[in-house]
Amino acid sequence: MSDQPGYRDRSRAPEARAEDLLARMNLDEKLAQIGCVWSTSLLDADGVLSASRAREKLRHGIGHVTRIGGATILRPSQTAALANSIQRFLVEETRLGIPAIIHEESCAGYSARDATCFPQAIGLASTWEPALIEQMGEVIRQQIRAAGGHHTLAPVLDVARDPRWGRTEETFGEDPYLIAQMGIAYVRGVQGGDLARGIVCTGKHFLGYGASEGGMNWAPAHIPRRELLEVYAAPFEAAIKSAGLASMMNSYAEIDGVPLGASRELLNDLLRGPLGFDGVVVSDYFTITTLANYHHVAADEGEAARLALEAGMDVELPALHCYGEPLKRAIEAGKVDAALVDTAVRRLLRMKFQLGLFEQPYVDAGAAPEVFDTPSQRALAHRLAQKSIVLLKNDGVLPLAPDLGTIAVIGPSADSARLLQGDYHYPAHQEIMFGPIREDDLSPRPSGDVNLAQHFVPMVTVLEGIRGRVASQTCILAARGCDVTGDGRDGFTHAIAAASEAEVAVVVVGERSGLVEGCTSGESVDRADLGLSGVQQELVEAVVATGKPVVVVLVNGRPLALPWIAAHAAAVIEAWLPGEEGGSAVADVLFGDYNPAGRLPISVPRAVGQVPVFYAHKPSGGRSQWKGDYADLSAKPLYPFGHGLSYTTFSYADLEISPATIDARGSVRVALRVTNTGARAGDEVVQLYLGDPIASVTRPVKELRGFARIALAPGETKRVNFEIAAAQLAFYDQAMRFSVEPGPIDVLVGASSDDIRLTGSFEIVGPKAEVRDKVFSTPTSLE
Repeated sequence: MSDQPGYRDRSRAPEARAEDLLARMNLDEKLAQIGCVWSTSLLDADGVLSASRAREKLRHGIGHVTRIGGATILRPSQTAALANSIQRFLVEETRLGIPAIIHEESCAGYSARDATCFPQAIGLASTWEPALIEQMGEVIRQQIRAAGGHHTLAPVLDVARDPRWGRTEETFGEDPYLIAQMGIAYVRGVQGGDLARGIVCTGKHFLGYGASEGGMNWAPAHIPRRELLEVYAAPFEAAIKSAGLASMMNSYAEIDGVPLGASRELLNDLLRGPLGFDGVVVSDYFTITTLANYHHVAADEGEAARLALEAGMDVELPALHCYGEPLKRAIEAGKVDAALVDTAVRRLLRMKFQLGLFEQPYVDAGAAPEVFDTPSQRALAHRLAQKSIVLLKNDGVLPLAPDLGTIAVIGPSADSARLLQGDYHYPAHQEIMFGPIREDDLSPRPSGDVNLAQHFVPMVTVLEGIRGRVASQTCILAARGCDVTGDGRDGFTHAIAAASEAEVAVVVVGERSGLVEGCTSGESVDRADLGLSGVQQELVEAVVATGKPVVVVLVNGRPLALPWIAAHAAAVIEAWLPGEEGGSAVADVLFGDYNPAGRLPISVPRAVGQVPVFYAHKPSGGRSQWKGDYADLSAKPLYPFGHGLSYTTFSYADLEISPATIDARGSVRVALRVTNTGARAGDEVVQLYLGDPIASVTRPVKELRGFARIALAPGETKRVNFEIAAAQLAFYDQAMRFSVEPGPIDVLVGASSDDIRLTGSFEIVGPKAEVRDKVFSTPTSLE
């Protein structure tokens, strides 16, 4: 017989090992497991693990360690070495030797020094290509694992229909189906098939975070129950049931008077009931303290801890506040049932065994750099950036000839690496701790004075990308013109002169994404206006006034309301926040080396007064009855969901829908042919929408239920096949039963939600049927 404790026996199931270990723990050790510590709080002045701080903060163990890579300027080998040092202390210097889970951020690539900087999530969604998102996820998994991490606080599965909200850029857009497909792909790539070799993904922010009052961060969300389930919960449920999403993070907001961090109804009953979640719920940073000091539903931190535990919150991030001494005192006073702590600890320990932490607590620090920003990873970043770019308008000026005599490249975003990044990119996120990035000063810094621009992975600005594409004799006239913010117009004269001398002007404008003062997009950077900030609009108008063709490139995190630019620029390119290869990708599109095929994952409003404007509105929505439009503005979006142009043209034909009738448990095949009718090779994104014209409750006028991005050579035709299950037409009826009702179903296939090329219908017959097994994806094939 072995003297080895049961939890050390790797042949036992994770649940059995967790139960054995739980039985051996005292209250201090249990509370440590449902808490967290900032990695930086463990370091000495030289940036290595401090033995005295470790003894102080880790003496009872710890559940999570917060962001070794993301909260420091350490390189991968140093990050891995520090992770090993922390784990060694926990394994060798604590009573039970329980390793920690190290969590990081990876909204658009691992947020750490030297990690590959992919496009921000809103750009990833614009690719409409989940397979590439899964490949990106595999890179994230390799890099975080190599650096000693185990858990990432991504993906964002919020439905974003109000672009005033600063975190719109972190989302996959407005449509639950598209978000679900991107989320499923992301989770599959990052978690892999086995958590022992993967990284735990965290779906966030559960639930309704992106529907905040006034578009303001942490504000209440006013969402009816049916809409909450059908729209806002749908991507989370898809990621849970189709990809095994292992962790969940709460929204900061409240719904109907109950903050999500204290909502047992949503965070436990819904999440662990119909949605099928069986993983670990982690708090968004400082959530539990907000129950007392922000939402005012708890008198103190002990009561906040009780509310969170009762709601199903398993782990407090980013540090032990409420789940530490306040919770211990509340338990000892009989105010909190200790069984609640056991439930949370049991879930967390099970995850640690699933991750293989007890068998493999350490990583090879020397090998870590080998999987960071490799040529193949940069090639993937380049491909994603290319595919994310949306050509919104083109009067024929694009693509540009690379041998033009003179090109003016103008605007604050034209030669900035910093402005190509989103709020959770590294090092943009680091500005919280180290201050704004100064790209104009790359000189070495005194000790303690960090210039984060020195810690970029190599990045290609738009100006650099253009210089790399044009002929040797082409003259490029560069002018900044103005800043992203402020009212300085001193650079206008130079910009106007450059445009006047050029054959074409490329004006690169947009937003500065981040979390500190001076940013115009990002977490808690919400806007009441959706135009260009500062005097950028005036800059564009001044350049257009020269009479030269103007191509506007937008580098931004949210859809901006720019009707004047849409009307007067010769071409408009939406580049979003494209990451390290963004400048090269924009240049590829400008000069026709790449034929753009990105499609909008979110509608672009004409004015902020339209918000929210989205395609899947109800029959009574999207218009003012009875005249339709506003008195002073069209009610239609400036650019609709799914929109995007190409340098070639496509025709749709031969729609086939079979069979014509199905019952509630059947399926129907929708097939069509798409032909490239132009002279260039290109991608088309075929979009399948369904509509339920007569139902017991009002239904959206149309809903995306399938899509396929297909590559076609000139003259080439491909047949696209979609397999639609009747269960995908289910909805919550008046009795809140998720059911399929009999009746006609409209089929609409096209190039955008507003550009429908083929229409047809089929009918669901037989009795109404309640759906138990939901269908989250539409099988698609090409012939």
